[in-house]
Formats: sequence, C-alpha cells, structure tokens
Amino acid sequence: MIAALNRFFGEGFRVFFLAAGLYAVFTMIVWEGWLGIHAAGGMVTKMPFAAAPHLWHAHEMIFGYATAALGGFFLTAVPSWTGARAARHLFIIAVVALWLVGRVAVWASGSLPAGWVALAELAFLPVLGAQIALQLIKRPKPQNMMFLLVLALIWVADLLVQAEWIGWSWGNTWAGLRAGLLGVVAMIAVLGGRITPAFTRNAMVRMGFEDRQPISHQPLEIAAIASAIALPAAYLLGLPEKLIAVLAIVAGAAALARLAGWRGVWARSFPILWSMHLAFAMLGLGYLALGLAAFDVGSEVAALHLLGIGAAGGMTLAVMSRASLGHTGRPLIVPGLMVPAFPLVALAAALRWAGSVWPEVYYPTVLAAGVIWIIAFTLYLATMGPVLLGPRLPRTPPGI
Repeated sequence: MIAALNRFFGEGFRVFFLAAGLYAVFTMIVWEGWLGIHAAGGMVTKMPFAAAPHLWHAHEMIFGYATAALGGFFLTAVPSWTGARAARHLFIIAVVALWLVGRVAVWASGSLPAGWVALAELAFLPVLGAQIALQLIKRPKPQNMMFLLVLALIWVADLLVQAEWIGWSWGNTWAGLRAGLLGVVAMIAVLGGRITPAFTRNAMVRMGFEDRQPISHQPLEIAAIASAIALPAAYLLGLPEKLIAVLAIVAGAAALARLAGWRGVWARSFPILWSMHLAFAMLGLGYLALGLAAFDVGSEVAALHLLGIGAAGGMTLAVMSRASLGHTGRPLIVPGLMVPAFPLVALAAALRWAGSVWPEVYYPTVLAAGVIWIIAFTLYLATMGPVLLGPRLPRTPPGI
C-alpha cells in the first residue's frame, strides 16, 4: 500500500490526470442533473455553490478540469525539457491538495465567505507556476517561458471571476470565464501546435516514411501563437469586440493552415496521432466561429463550446492518454476501448454547438452532448485509470 501511494504521488501526471478524468465526469453529471430536471419542467432552487449553475459549470470545467490536466502535463514535461529535478512527493501532494481545496471551496461556496472561497480557489496556479518557473530557469528558452505568461493570464481571469463573486466593482465574470477558456486553448495552440506535428514526424521516421513529413512555416507559427495568446489578454483588457473578433479569425485561419501541413491523412491509422489532429481542427474551427459570431454569423456560446469541448477537451484527452502510456513504459498504442472516446468528444462538441445555434433543440442536444462527454471520460478512466495507478513497465515504448 505504501509503495503504491509512493508511486502514485511520485509523478505529477498520475494524480492529476486521474483527478482530471474523475472531475470531468463529476462536474458533467451535476450539470446534466440540474439541466435535466429543468428540461422536464421541474426546478432546483438550491445548490451548494453560490454561483448560478451555468456559471459554476463553466468555471469548474475551465479552472477545475483543465487546470488539473495542465498541472499533470507541466509537472511531467518541464523536467524533461530542462533536465531539472522533478517535483518531490511532498510538493505533488501539497499542490494537488490546493487544487482539491479550491474545488471543494467553490462547491460549498453557498455556505462559505466569498473571500475565503477566493483565497482557496486562487492558491493553486501560483504554486504550480512557481514550481514550473524554478524548473524552466534551469534552461530558459522563450518558447517555454511563454507558458508562464499564459498561466498568469488564466489566473488573472479566475481572479476577475472571484472578484465579482465577492462583490467587488472591478470583478467581471463574463470576461473572466472567456479569458480563462481562451487561456486554456492558447495552451492548446502552443503545445498542440508543437507536439502534434512532432509526434507525427517521429512516427513517420520510425516507419520509414522520409518524404512528405509535417511542415511548418515560421511566419504562420508566429501569427498563430501570437493571436492565440493575445485573445485572453484582449478580454482581460476589455478591448473592442470587433478587434477581438479579428484576432479570433486570424487565430482560427492560422491554426487550420498549420494543420493542413501536418500530414493528418497519413496519421489516420493511429488513434494516438489522429486524436490530436482532430482536436486541433476543432481549435481552428472554434476560433473562426468565435470571430464570425461578433459579425452576427453564428452563436458566440456555440463557438466557445467548440473550443472548450472539442479543442480543450479533445486535446487534453489525447495528451493525457499518450503521456499515461508513455511515462509508464507502455507501448504508445491506444487500447481499443479508449479509441471511441476521441470522436465522441468531437461529437459532443458538435451537438453542443447545435444546441446554441438552434434553440428549439437546445435541451435534447445539450443533454446528449453531456451524456456523450461522460461516456468518453468514463472510457478514459476505465482504460487509463489502471495505467495511472499501476507500476511502470520495464520497457521503452515505440515512438509513435
């Protein structure tokens, strides 16, 4: 038992990836229950959290689920980038405890002082960021140091939300939730834009395909990353809606142009690869939809769910699965039971988009999207849970 706990808290991806999967299911069950009761004509007048249910749902998917996935990724990836010593057991226990305290505080916020809730909720990211900064400083590179800026934007976004929930005049839940989500998907634009072509290229080389490998164009990369990071900052600064829309359209067009050069057709036989290509496609489409919504083409809420479910949900699911396999010494082959989870998340995004575009089918499409999300992450837990809890295998996986 002690050895199992020591292993579980010895690597950040184990506890955070498991927590992310569990929380993805829990939060959606709560949201589905509340929404289903209202769809049936009933009414729930009292919830344990202080915020309106749709705001709690949005907040916890962004600052609960997504930050857990980011925490597991960075605690695992940054030491390999820099050669720095990985976080110790006690730090991992402490930082996951901060994440969990934040979740409990927001859940019970209806009976707690708002200031204490904010302190509990806002403690996690600065501690995680400090650890990442200490590791990155060992080998500082601008392309890695930018992640600290994006983490800071996500934290400031949460600060805006908490400030309004406290009652401070400068708080802004509307801007904070949007900036938080766009901060998370900026991480997808940067990280996904780095690893998707790299892993595809590695797989092609390993299998002897030396020609027509993924290509990148530096001006396009710069435009894509700059616009993606500028978007959450633009919401935090309260920039004009049309300017934000132009940034979103640039980010979307650049994302899809990048993706076109990454040999996604070749990757179609490998779920561990096409899952990332699919999520990145949802990123580009979501950005475009967000920009067009400002010009009365489509729905802003629909666009935000393409980004939140399709891009953030899809890419974190793909990366958590790959990292769980690779860092426990298992072959980089997605278990058969897990494979349907990737298109299911994309389907959930499409249904949720439809629910906002066509209000007459809102309840059936949104409820269906939630059920599909729960199924996808239950498949993840069923297949990756034993991997995250189990021992590392004494072999190196192939480099797909």
